[in-house]
Amino acid sequence: MLKYILKRFARLFLVLFGASVLSYALIVHSGDPLEDLRESTDADAEFQMETRAEQLNLMLPWTDQYYLPWYERYWDWLTGVLGCLDPTGAILSRCSFGETVNGGDVTAQIANAAEISLRLVLIATLLAIIIGVLTGIVSAMRQYSFFDFAMSFLMFLFWSLPIFWAAVIAKEYLAIEFNDWMADPHFSQSTILIVAAILTVTVPMIFGGSARRRVAIGATMFVYTATVMPLLDHMHFMEQPRLGTGFIIVGSVVLALGLTALLAGLQNRQVLISGLITAALGVASYFLTWDLIRGAQSYLLPVALFALAIAVSVLVGRVFGGYAKGQATAVTTLSGILISLMIMLDHYMYTWPQLLSAKPRPVRTIGATSPNLGTDDFWVVSLDQLSQLWLPTLVMMLVSLATYTRYTRSSMLEVVQQDFIRTARAKGVNERTVVLKHAFRNAMIPLATIVAFDFAGLIGGAIVVERVFGWNSMGTMFVTGLENVDPAPVMAVILFTGGIAVLFNFIADILYAVLDPRIRV
Repeated sequence: MLKYILKRFARLFLVLFGASVLSYALIVHSGDPLEDLRESTDADAEFQMETRAEQLNLMLPWTDQYYLPWYERYWDWLTGVLGCLDPTGAILSRCSFGETVNGGDVTAQIANAAEISLRLVLIATLLAIIIGVLTGIVSAMRQYSFFDFAMSFLMFLFWSLPIFWAAVIAKEYLAIEFNDWMADPHFSQSTILIVAAILTVTVPMIFGGSARRRVAIGATMFVYTATVMPLLDHMHFMEQPRLGTGFIIVGSVVLALGLTALLAGLQNRQVLISGLITAALGVASYFLTWDLIRGAQSYLLPVALFALAIAVSVLVGRVFGGYAKGQATAVTTLSGILISLMIMLDHYMYTWPQLLSAKPRPVRTIGATSPNLGTDDFWVVSLDQLSQLWLPTLVMMLVSLATYTRYTRSSMLEVVQQDFIRTARAKGVNERTVVLKHAFRNAMIPLATIVAFDFAGLIGGAIVVERVFGWNSMGTMFVTGLENVDPAPVMAVILFTGGIAVLFNFIADILYAVLDPRIRV
């Protein structure tokens, strides 16, 4: 296994090196970086050309000499990048990705831009994987049902969406129109009826079952929606939203019961007890840590408490799981994660009125943050960042969602026809174990490849989305660098995105060996 990993790791650097050489050669030959200054009538145009030529390692054009060969300029750039592998600077030069034509430090710029872009791409990828895989499994298990046909139609629709068009539509209807509605947020009777009708049709389609069951679920959803939406309107929920203590308690118990039923079955008492203990601890932590979390000044405290919640959940599963420790640990860990996220959601909902006071139109269409917010409160600032993040995330998630859904469905359909699946069913193994333990694990092998390529593709798509939403991140660096024939910022973006792509392919190769040991040979 170690030899397998080392071979893949060595190929990683070879791919990056080849990609960087080719990219650098194409960039430096894409235009003349001094073209704008040649046509300038400024008195100091000659001095500006000298300065820029020095920054880009060019020979001066009036010396009757050619530019420095591109490979010498590439070597100068490469030695600076390789210096990042030697933080002491004893062997190589200091870590540097070069300078822009304006003298800006590309190292600092790519660090800031990458943080913004990664925040967008990681969240979009995680949501697309979770929703897409779950939808693909259900579609495969209900092949040729109305749900399967509806999901296939929607996924092909999302897959064919031009990402720039989807971003513009999202800005118009989910930002501008939403901000207008928030000036007087009330649900009209027509809106209530439309939402109730949509849920009446879609929810029974998801749950399936006999016609009588679907009719009962649809009627229940219609009555529930037609009752709850006016109640929320009366409570001014959109201006002052809260989950509340009752929802946290009921939601925690429902999560524990639902995950136990899904992963182990409610008849497994030890797993059920472990899940309920986790739910009880989650509810207790909601009350005990409220004041502590409200006083947070950065993400450090919430992240530390989240990690502690996961550790405690794992411990509960190992201690109380008995002979079913594996299933118990899975149930308690997922319960702990989801309950923690539910508690964090309640904290952000509690902060929503403060954000509206500082920012009456909560979703800006330009920028990753709101300037002049008027407060440095951690919760208000972080909620503002989330309000700016959710639209680009939604656009990128919808485009990527189709890939995971379709590949999961096709892979699951192929696996469930294998002999070992028929054998498991013939032995009397329940359908939940057949689907989740036997079929899904084998269906994950092609998905590992898709994740690697899709993540790299999302980073490329993020350049377009960031330009539409006016984010000053890697998209801006890349486009500006190309326009100015400035290789340093463009190469920084290419190296970063290329590094992420080959790294995820490397992780995919390792996952292959974990999922199917035969691949190691």
